[in-house]
Formats: sequence, structure tokens, C-alpha cells
Amino acid sequence: MFWNYSAPVCIIDNTNLARLRGTGKNAVIVPEMEQFAKSYAFRFVCHEIGHANRKAGDERGFFTVTTNFLPGRTFKDLEDLNRQALEWATVRCLHRPVGKSKLIPAKAFEFEKPYLIRLPELISPPYLEFQRGIDQYGYVAFDGNFYWAPGKGRHQVKVLRYPDHLKIYHRRELLIEYPLPPVEVKNKKFYPPGRSEPRHQPKDRKHPSGEEEKILRSSSKTLGAYLDFARKQHTGKRRHRFIRDLFSLQQRLSPQLFEKAVSRALAYRVTDPDTIYRIAVLQMKEATYEVPSVTIDEDFKNRPSFLEGRFTDEADLTRYTTQQEDENGS
Repeated sequence: MFWNYSAPVCIIDNTNLARLRGTGKNAVIVPEMEQFAKSYAFRFVCHEIGHANRKAGDERGFFTVTTNFLPGRTFKDLEDLNRQALEWATVRCLHRPVGKSKLIPAKAFEFEKPYLIRLPELISPPYLEFQRGIDQYGYVAFDGNFYWAPGKGRHQVKVLRYPDHLKIYHRRELLIEYPLPPVEVKNKKFYPPGRSEPRHQPKDRKHPSGEEEKILRSSSKTLGAYLDFARKQHTGKRRHRFIRDLFSLQQRLSPQLFEKAVSRALAYRVTDPDTIYRIAVLQMKEATYEVPSVTIDEDFKNRPSFLEGRFTDEADLTRYTTQQEDENGS
């Protein structure tokens, strides 16, 4: 589709990539692959046993990629690698002489065009079909991510995965279409750009604790050593829950008190966040920790909300006083 032309024959070897059975001229092509070839106006032909040189051009191309394109090249991700490969194959290599004949591929392609088959402007690309269900929050789980589907129905849908996008169908009606994210993106939720973020989370979405652990480790070496010890005691989902609870505790305590409590927990091999909290409370009761003073902005008396509330009636707290007296038995 990039060149808009197709060769009428594609020579392949006798492996099971497209071959169902038989070899050479007697090979039977898999029906799905045969139909795929018809869409692009060519047919698969297996070479005879021992005639591997019939596909030497392809093997030489692999060798060129591994010895010319990849060495010394860096890339951020798979998408960046594909962009560089496309530029290298269609711009740089296309206009330079190759082989002993010094043939320029761009000129050779212009010469071969009359012998090739011109493809139509639009051909439906190949896709993979998957059956999925919409969860109670309106998401379809696919390939480690979650895609929001419109409507209130919670039924089975058909997901068609194309090379660069996917489509979600219900009873042959297209519900929504999404571009495929990079391969390294997982556990993310997707919804249309013009729509506000859905209120609920997908049913089976994982809740990793990587960001919380990163913040904890950056706080001090003591926390890093404690996490190395505690991770061995907590595995699976318990580990993520433990790290989130520990991170929540860090937000509630001052940095000095939290580090002292964690240091004592490490010394006594404690891995329960509730116990660490009690250690912190004990340190405060033993006067080993000084509560930091809180700066109060005296200008709060001039705020409109304070001025508005000063004319309200005093709260009646006698019921609580009575309740306290009853509990004390007096």
C-alpha cells in the first residue's frame, strides 16, 4: 500500500507461515492467507525443496538491516525505531547504488512499474477479531488497557484490531474507534477526546504502586532499606497495598517522626503500617518528638466566610456534656 503496486507472485519457503500442506508446486496455501493475498492482487508460491536461493533477496535484506541499520543506532521506543527504519528504507537506501551492479532501487522501481499490478486507493487492511464484554462501568478490556464504549448496554462486543487502530462493534454496528497506544503502554484507560473523564474506574484495572514506592525511596536511605526488607515479606497484591498504606502514613506524619518510626520498624522487623503508626504515637507520648509549631494567619478574621458566620447562634453542646457525664457514671 505504501508503493501502491504489488508483484503478482510472492515466493516463500516451505515453512508453515502460509503453507497448509505439501511442498513446492504441490503446496496448498492456508485459506485465510490465500484470501489475504487476493486482496492485494498476488499469490503465494512455495519454492521447491533445495531451492532456497529463490528467496535470497529477502535474506540479504535481513542481513543489511542487522549490519547496516541497527549498529550504532539509538531509539526511544518501538515507534521511534519504526520511524527511523521507514526513513532509512524509503529515502536513504532507495536512492543509493546497491550490490555489485550499482543498481539504484528508485530507478529500478520506475522501470518495473509497467509489470506490476496497481492497487486501488482503499483496501481494508488485515485485522484480528476478539470477543469481549463491556463491564458495569462501560469499559472494554483489551491487550492490557481499557477502552470506554458509548451507551448504557453491558453486552458482548466484537473488537477488531488493525495494525494501528481498533474498532469496537456490537451487532455489526460500529460503537467507537481508537488509535492503538504504544506497545509499552499498559493499564491505561481511554475515552474520546471531547468527552469528560468517566467517573468510575474499569472493573479489573490494576492499581500499581510504582509511583508511591519511587517517592518513598527518594525520601531517605532508611526508607529505601526498609522497603528492600518489607518487599520480601509482602508479595503479589499485598505488596501494592502495603506500599500504598505506607505512603499514606508518610503523608500524615512529619518527615522526622515518620523516618524515626520506620527506622525502629526496620530494627524490630515490623512490616505492619498500623504498628508503625503506633510506634510513631508512642514516640510522641514519650516526649521523644517535639510537635512542630503551626503558623496561624491571623488575617482569617477578615475573611468573608468568617465575617458572615460571626452572627450565627452558638452551637448547643450540652448533649455531649450530658453523654460524657453518663459514661463516667456521674
